[in-house]
Amino acid sequence: MKLYRMLTGPDDSSFCHKVSLALSKGWELYGSPTYAFDDVAKTMRCGQAVTKSVPREDYDPQMNLGEQ
Repeated sequence: MKLYRMLTGPDDSSFCHKVSLALSKGWELYGSPTYAFDDVAKTMRCGQAVTKSVPREDYDPQMNLGEQ
């Protein structure tokens, strides 16, 4: 089964660390990163989709994708 996550965060090193941690756990980049202005917080936000193939066959909406 292939899992999908959309990682988001502020435009700072914490976002880079979040993506790096996911990559170190076997997730792979999916598509291009996104970058947008958050008008409410008045700051730039980043996003990056990642995917990971796991041996599990059945999807469970209760699973914690960050622990995979």
